[in-house]
Formats: sequence, structure tokens, C-alpha cells
Amino acid sequence: MKTADQIRQIALRTINEEAAAISQLGSYLTDDFTRSVELILSSEGRVIVTGIGKSANIGAKLVSTLNSTGTPASFMHAADAIHGDLGMIRPGDVIICLSKSGDTPEIKVLIPLLKLLENKLIGIVGNTESFLAKNADFVINATVDHEACPNNLAPTASTTAQLVMCDALAVALLECRGFTRSDFAKYHPGGALGKRLYLRVSDLYKLNEKPEVQIDDDMRTVLLEISSKRLGATAVLDGTKLAGIITDGDIRRMLHRETPVENLKAADIMTREPRTIDAEILVADALDIMRKHNITQMLVLENGEYAGVIHLHDILKEGII
Repeated sequence: MKTADQIRQIALRTINEEAAAISQLGSYLTDDFTRSVELILSSEGRVIVTGIGKSANIGAKLVSTLNSTGTPASFMHAADAIHGDLGMIRPGDVIICLSKSGDTPEIKVLIPLLKLLENKLIGIVGNTESFLAKNADFVINATVDHEACPNNLAPTASTTAQLVMCDALAVALLECRGFTRSDFAKYHPGGALGKRLYLRVSDLYKLNEKPEVQIDDDMRTVLLEISSKRLGATAVLDGTKLAGIITDGDIRRMLHRETPVENLKAADIMTREPRTIDAEILVADALDIMRKHNITQMLVLENGEYAGVIHLHDILKEGII
């Protein structure tokens, strides 16, 4: 059994070897890479990604990334392709084939069939002298000197290099398309990621009560309002105009004053010019403001008027953190 220190050393060696493999990829960015990007951008079809073994797993991830960033893509396993899945390919589709060796039996069977379809083929390969490289229209080199596996067998550094090259391709396409944050939100409506991109303060604060007192209200009224609305704070109004905020912290600080509580009014303990946020601001941005100023709630304004309160707990319940 390895010691804890030996295990850490194995992990560190693996990380360093894969980092070294990635560091040399920049020198492989030839004209074929840029022409591959241009080909996909000009194509009226989809990107069909194929591969075998661990390369297929990397290809499936590329498909997911492309679809989420504005480039329609589908995955076709190389083994299934020769048993009917070739039917998914249509004129105008661009095919990307991933393979470390470029010489596996499945690839050698598949490539001639793909050439018959006359679709453009991009090879992401770890061997530029391979069957795949010699038959691809464009070659993206993802060669590594050796795997992180001590036996130089298990795909490790090679799949990491493929992944990085695929990400480079996807990000190049994303930026060339001018893909924006709002575009990204359209494809990610679910989960915490989607909520960060589209959920607004107005979607949350309306679910809360609207605590408010007037500047001349006594402490009993203030305490009852904060307690009953359960948001840890209340807005203080001067008529209809926002004058300040009173939080649980203000109440605690009030108790240390020498002035009798029964003689205090809301105006005496409120924080003037309170921090506010517009209802149309993204909730994710509201969270950033709360973190920056170490606060747990903010008063919400609509059209410049006090409208309610958003609390940190509202944001946490949505999974945005």
C-alpha cells in the first residue's frame, strides 16, 4: 500500500505530465485549425462528431459544448455508424472524427464510407501520419509525447489534449459568432446556471411581504413590522418617499443606547440613504452586491419607488450561489 505522501506524488506527477502535454498544443494551431473554424461557420448543416473508445467520450462532450454555444451538433458513435447511424448525415453537415491513433479498425472502415458521402471531414488526431489524418480534409493535431499512465497505455494526457483542442475549437466558434451572455441563457434555462443568466430581482421580491413603517412610528410598530414580515428589516418611508432602512442589527444597536426605547422613533435609528437595487437587475448581480457589502437584504425599487425586499435566503433557495 502506498503512503499518503506517495499518493500525492503520483497525483502531482499526473497533473504535471498532463499540463506539459497541453502546453505544447499551441504550436499545433496551423491553418487547418482556422480553416476548420471557417468551414463550420459557413456550413448550412450541423456538425457530426464521431469517435471510438475514450475519444468518443471526448467527442460527446464537444457536441454538448457546441450545442450550448450556438453550433448545432450531433454525436455518432463510430461503431454504430456502420450499422445504420450513417443515415443521420445530411448534405452540408461537417464531420469531426476524434482518434488518438487514427488507425483503429472502426475508423478504417468508417472513413471510406464518410468520403463517399462527400461531406467535409475534420480529423482531431494524435498521429498525423495515420489513416485518419491522411484522409481528412483538415487535420487538427492533438499529439502527446506519452500518457500520464506509467505504462503509457491508459488514455490520459491524450484525452486531455483532445478535450482542450475541442474547447479551443468551440470557443473560437462561439466568439466568431458573437455569441452573447443572453444567447447563452436561451440554451441554459434550467438549473442554477440558467437562473444566473435570466432570473431577475423582480422574479423573487414579489414573493415576499413588503415591510414598511413611517419615520414617526414608535419602536413597537417597527419591531412588529420586522417580526411579522420575517425579512430581518423594514423600509422607512416619509409619506411615500423612501427615507431609510431599519435592520435587526439596528435594533440590537439601539438597545445599547442610553435613550429610553419608548422615546425613540423610526427616524432615530434608521440607516439613511439605504442601499437599493432595481427590480430588473439579475439576481446573480444582486448576490454579488450583497457579498461585496456583507449584507443579507436590499430594498427593491421599481420606477424609482420602493417596491419590496429581496433577501439572501431568496437567492439561496434558487440555488444561485
